[in-house]
Amino acid sequence: MLTLRYFPKSWKTAVVVPILKPGKNSALAESYRPISLLPILSKLAEKVILARLNDHLEREKILILEQHAFRPRLSTSHQILRIVEFMKEGNNKDECTAAVFLDIQKAFDRVWHTGLLFKLITYKIPRPLIFLLKSYISDRSFTVNINRTYSQFKKINAGLAQGSILAPTLFNLYVNDIIKNTNTQICLYADDTTILRRHRNLNTLVENINEHLAHLEIWFSVWKIAINSSKTEAVFFSKRHPPS
Repeated sequence: MLTLRYFPKSWKTAVVVPILKPGKNSALAESYRPISLLPILSKLAEKVILARLNDHLEREKILILEQHAFRPRLSTSHQILRIVEFMKEGNNKDECTAAVFLDIQKAFDRVWHTGLLFKLITYKIPRPLIFLLKSYISDRSFTVNINRTYSQFKKINAGLAQGSILAPTLFNLYVNDIIKNTNTQICLYADDTTILRRHRNLNTLVENINEHLAHLEIWFSVWKIAINSSKTEAVFFSKRHPPS
């Protein structure tokens, strides 16, 4: 596999099992998370590829510090603590804090394969590994299993299989060049994205947040990433007074 730079097609067929999200309406399709069950040999091969990929990422320090998902010695708790400390420091300085919590719609399912390969090249991933990863994400298919009834096989034209070993790291690479701003702070945990800004002047605070969001909107559009506006929240924190 490593020598031929080829991922066997028989390892690229997933059995998708819909898992109901906690507290969601079971009658709605969007209430389910598609989990891909993959062949054992596929998972073993992915572990080998991931080890090679992680060696390069760690050696070259490619992943941004703002990303805490699926990385050694980092967790959700670290990112939450980072956000809380940012707000507490603002309170101590008598500053207001604005936070925008962005929800990426079907994040793993919509990863643009051509865009991902472009980024792998940009990050100077070793060429043999790029060819192997191209083979890995290409010509994939899936069938849905509901109560032991299987659907027809369908081709996958975009996205990364949720439940696969490589998907989390490949997704981190896909969003690794997310737009940052000197006036704001960004926090990432996979597809969970938070924009923070604190300032004593409310107008400056709002202006800086909106400027960053405008740049992000362009970046999201270029890389075919959709934001779920109904699940995106803007929250204002202040011990002085509410926003006007």
